[in-house]
Amino acid sequence: MQIQISTDHNIKGTHEFQTETEKFEEIVKVALGHFEKHITRVEVHFSDINAGKTGYEDKRCLIEARVSGVQPIIATNNANNLLEALEGATERLKHSLEHTFGKMKQH
Repeated sequence: MQIQISTDHNIKGTHEFQTETEKFEEIVKVALGHFEKHITRVEVHFSDINAGKTGYEDKRCLIEARVSGVQPIIATNNANNLLEALEGATERLKHSLEHTFGKMKQH
């Protein structure tokens, strides 16, 4: 499972992003490891909704899983920091994948 992480221009140079990138990848690997044989690629995109201004839940994580045989599955989450945004989006994606694979088993 290949993991690609990208950001908008407001986050790319932040200390939080630069120091936590490996941790972000590990969170995705652990959370989605159960589905690894089905997922070809995971794309994680972080953005700052308020363009650098401080604000409540202004960090957004959009995570997209490329799964063999189905359309990409996408989940998003907003939070106060990148780690919380990723954890929330990853959890939502995990539930979507469970639902998708559950439906596939029924057919």
